[in-house]
Amino acid sequence: FRSEYDGKDFNGWQKQPNKLNIQGTIEQAIKSITGEDVELNASGRTDAGVHARAMIANVRLETPLSVEEIRDYMNRYLPDDIAVLEVREASERFHARYKAVGKTYRYTCFDGPVKPVFDRKYYTALDQELDVEAMQKAAMYLEGKHDYKSFCGNSRMKKSTVRIVDTIQIQRRKGYVYLTFHGTGFLQNMVRIMAGTLMEVGLGRMQAEEVQDILEACDRKVAGPTAPAKGLCLIQVDY
Repeated sequence: FRSEYDGKDFNGWQKQPNKLNIQGTIEQAIKSITGEDVELNASGRTDAGVHARAMIANVRLETPLSVEEIRDYMNRYLPDDIAVLEVREASERFHARYKAVGKTYRYTCFDGPVKPVFDRKYYTALDQELDVEAMQKAAMYLEGKHDYKSFCGNSRMKKSTVRIVDTIQIQRRKGYVYLTFHGTGFLQNMVRIMAGTLMEVGLGRMQAEEVQDILEACDRKVAGPTAPAKGLCLIQVDY
């Protein structure tokens, strides 16, 4: 199934004891409908406060309900900040995480003179105008296949930190600056650290050419700050 959620009040996707999370909330809704204890397989894990427009997850159910009935019943039980957009039958071998071949994340910030009120939970406000051209130049160094250890928030990461980032697009529209990242997969906090680093370039605190040195250093300490969670949204998962 495909779901969307406002992550502001949740401690991320992953189920955690005594903490409000997306996975546990959806699993509880499924149990209320079918009576089954289930465990969702998701396409990824969003951090606390991060949003999603297209989180894909799969679950094995034994129920006479149609996919439309499952969707409708789930949306009755789920809180207003989570919605199931679509439910489909999948093959026996489908796995939302292992079958995914690409993901798109978008980071939104605002540097205009008057901060918009009604979507304030979904962007990071800046007090200085960003140099988008400099950010675009810096982003070119981040594209491709690299070791992104400098952009990994998990200092104890033992698995490979090599990833492929196909494209990074940075666009300005009416005071908003959108940073859109597409890749085969991302490390913990990777998109937010890349966004924070690119914003440092845009604010003139770092030169675009320094980004290549940051990549080669494989050291989290030399990269920019982790951008606030509320500006990040999972946009799409490719299969």
